[in-house]
Amino acid sequence: MKNFLAKHRILFLVILIILVAVAVVMFASALSKRKAQQQAQMMGQRPQPVTAVAVEEADMDVYLKALGTVIPLNTVTVRPQVGGQLIHLYFKEGQTVEKDDVLAQIDPRPFQVQVMQAEGQLAKDEELLRNAEVELARYKVLLAQDSIAVQQVTAQESLVKQYKSVIQADKGQVASAKLQLSYSRIIAPISGRVGLKLVDPGNIVSASESGGIAVITQLQPITVVFSVPQDNLPAILKRFRSVDIMPVIAFDQDGKTILAKGKLMAIDNLIDTSTGTVKLKAGFKNEHNQLFPNQFVNIRLRVDTLEDATVMSTSAVQRGSIGTFVYVVGKDQIVNVRPVKLGPVQGDRIAVAEGLKPGEMVVTTGGDKLREGSKVFIMTRDSKTAAGKPGKMQQEPAKK
Repeated sequence: MKNFLAKHRILFLVILIILVAVAVVMFASALSKRKAQQQAQMMGQRPQPVTAVAVEEADMDVYLKALGTVIPLNTVTVRPQVGGQLIHLYFKEGQTVEKDDVLAQIDPRPFQVQVMQAEGQLAKDEELLRNAEVELARYKVLLAQDSIAVQQVTAQESLVKQYKSVIQADKGQVASAKLQLSYSRIIAPISGRVGLKLVDPGNIVSASESGGIAVITQLQPITVVFSVPQDNLPAILKRFRSVDIMPVIAFDQDGKTILAKGKLMAIDNLIDTSTGTVKLKAGFKNEHNQLFPNQFVNIRLRVDTLEDATVMSTSAVQRGSIGTFVYVVGKDQIVNVRPVKLGPVQGDRIAVAEGLKPGEMVVTTGGDKLREGSKVFIMTRDSKTAAGKPGKMQQEPAKK
């Protein structure tokens, strides 16, 4: 009996301890909730520090973004036009060369010999022609004296014409030999940057080789090919036909650093059915060689300009269950929630299609603590601060 009473006493104590613990937790939770409500009420009554900017009216450029690939205007594989031993390379790998610069030299001696042989044959045939012409003149004198037959004069005239034809062919042989000699000096067909050498001096090269001596890529000017969705094509075509220049800006892969500025050159004549995009080509002077062949760049194509648009900072945009909205600072520094319809974005500015008017103040920072009807005071950072010290925060009255 005693054991039974002891067990029930212990069970009663455990239940009592649990009930006390639950009561303590519920009391602490209620107290914490009450304090939070009091703090929220105090926060609602106390003006919240925020920063705000005025909505502006300004012209705003509308850009279309795309990913592009840098494509050189010309890429040439320099190949020998005659065969022989390569005796010298006059360029350094990666060097920039100008058109008609000498790049390499093939052993010219075999071609010099061919020139000498062709010139010797030409001189021989010229002497034969000269002798035939002298004979023809003598025959004509004898014919006038009726001392020889007409057939002899006719035959001699034909011989003179034959020698003249032979000399014409000899001159062609001389010109051909000189041309082959000139081909022994390999020159740059375009201006550009030379790649890595493809053959070393001492090797025998020929015109039938596909590898060539080196590859020259033109860097100035240069182009970028990029694709845009077909839905944007009508606006691009309209702008392309109506203006002389459609500006194009090339950025690095991070989209922050401007590499070059150019203009739209051409629009492809068909849409890629597999992707629903159309290719565009932009040209750049590339004066500082910021663009490099096969480089990936971010492209911004200006397709329109919104005149007198309502513009504000992108940091003022809030998103919630009602969609996109902003906190507008009104009379007596009371904010109200204003749904807005947004337009194109340019950097840290965004166009507002509906919901705001120029001159209204919108909250840019501190909006996470606000709600409809909150009271605020606008903070500004003093531009005249000591070096290394934070700026002084000052209150700025809201614009009505």
